[in-house]
Amino acid sequence: QVQLEESGGGLVQAGGSLRLSCAASGRTFSGYAMGWFRRAPGKEREFVAAISWLGRNTYYADSVKGRFTISRDNAKNMLYLQMNSLKPEDTAVYYCAARRVATSFVDSEYDYWGQGTQVTVSS
Repeated sequence: QVQLEESGGGLVQAGGSLRLSCAASGRTFSGYAMGWFRRAPGKEREFVAAISWLGRNTYYADSVKGRFTISRDNAKNMLYLQMNSLKPEDTAVYYCAARRVATSFVDSEYDYWGQGTQVTVSS
């Protein structure tokens, strides 16, 4: 199976920016769509953003639209999430995930998951 590893999390002030990365190892992600999810303390895991394999289509949760940008570099097997204008409500553990063929905003439809990286936004 494919292994995913997130990085780039940390502590930032409200209004600041952070760039998360997700590195894939093992089998290639040919035909795999990718997504970002997050889970805040006491809340359910929620969809953040998704991108098709070639990067032609992107999708965002309403809560992050206009502030976050998902992108990928297939040559490097990397997935990114650029987060701007961060708010305290964005504090959560962020996970990257992979799904074969089609994109999805449903976490149960993804096949592979990383360990997550903590993002904390202070006021």
